[in-house]
Amino acid sequence: MSNLTPRQIVEQLDNFIVGQEDAKKSVAIALRNRWRSHKLPDEIRDDVIPKNILMIGSTGVGKTEIARRLAKLVQAPFIKVEATKFTEVGYVGRDVESIIRDLVQVAVRMVRKQKTEEVKDKAAQNAVERLLDVLVPEPKRSQNPLGKLFGNTETDAPEKIDETKKPGREFVRKRLEAGKLEDQVIELEVADHAKPMVGMFSGSSLEGMGDNLQDMVSSLMPKRMRKRKVTVAVARKILEQEEAEKLIDMEEVSEAAVELAERSGIVFLDELDKVAVKGSSSGPDVSREGVQRDILPIVEGSTVMTKYGPVKTDHILFIAAGAFHMAKPSDLIPELQGRFPIRVELKSLLKADFEKILTEPKNALIKQYKELLQTEGLAIDFKDEAIERIAELAEVVNEQSEDIGARRLHTLLEKLLEEVSFEAPDMVADGKTEVSIDAAFVDERLKDIAKNRDLSQFIL
Repeated sequence: MSNLTPRQIVEQLDNFIVGQEDAKKSVAIALRNRWRSHKLPDEIRDDVIPKNILMIGSTGVGKTEIARRLAKLVQAPFIKVEATKFTEVGYVGRDVESIIRDLVQVAVRMVRKQKTEEVKDKAAQNAVERLLDVLVPEPKRSQNPLGKLFGNTETDAPEKIDETKKPGREFVRKRLEAGKLEDQVIELEVADHAKPMVGMFSGSSLEGMGDNLQDMVSSLMPKRMRKRKVTVAVARKILEQEEAEKLIDMEEVSEAAVELAERSGIVFLDELDKVAVKGSSSGPDVSREGVQRDILPIVEGSTVMTKYGPVKTDHILFIAAGAFHMAKPSDLIPELQGRFPIRVELKSLLKADFEKILTEPKNALIKQYKELLQTEGLAIDFKDEAIERIAELAEVVNEQSEDIGARRLHTLLEKLLEEVSFEAPDMVADGKTEVSIDAAFVDERLKDIAKNRDLSQFIL
């Protein structure tokens, strides 16, 4: 659990997300409260549950990115799910409990990766020994044909084998450590991992049972081996992975993963407004209300059975989100409303926000496009006036058609640089290594489309 202060968390989020200070502040406080709860005495720790957050705002304003970056910041198990993927128990569709099963699976991968890192050096040593067994195999000992009747009597003396084996093995070891055998092709015997039975139980409430059945069958069946011809470099990676798996105690991994998911897990529940029901429920709305009632116990705090053991959801942080254009948060069932006490409204993005999004974040869009075209040897220079014009167009198009937030910038930049991206290899071949993007360039490519509202709805 990270010990970052709320201010430090917001500062970290500022590196990737422009604006939305209220939302950043809320998630920072929620995260800090979780850290505080871990410091409480045992007798009251379990009674302090996280305060779940409901983010309200149109698509593309940063709801998902805030939750994802938050989880990455504190190395917490994180899963994003859409409420519309689930149906009420009894209907065809995903069971809501699969949210927790998927979260635990993420936690298992995180813990396994951590444990693998801890045994990396020992696994590398074991892998080298196995490589040497392949490169310098033990001399075959001739066996007396009557050995089965009178005991195995080998004609080669052990002393002779050790004398011939050791110098050759040490010579190959030195060459292996010096990296002189990396491209040599060897034949390696590896475990044949059978493909999982996909789809047999998915899409029903029995999917958890399907996972358990599959694991049980795979544990009963003996491992099938097959031979592969690979280079020493590839073989080293394969063997290091196999040796690491042998050194890791999966029981310990499972226990640590369950605890990590219970204490630090973050579930981002998107499109919650799509299962909200206005007025009396009838027809298909009955199922949507049923989804809310199925989600309620998980958010409220219950125990979900997974193949790694029972998982309590009391201390998992739930961040729900939705545009709430057609429905309002008050259209959710009262019990579910009460489980999201922190409400944050995210603001629509304006021209100034778009300018910052294009340039300021570490993964800013303009930086991405510059790096992409630089791989061709073509340098792209975006003038300030061009950035301002793109931001202005993004605001206008969002106002005139559907407001899709920062995602509009992707559409505009793709259209703006379409010709340059297509011609880039030929331009470099002809000796042109730089393209300057100014306001005139932007207007030439996008002005007519932005002016024609009908056309912009199709193209932008």
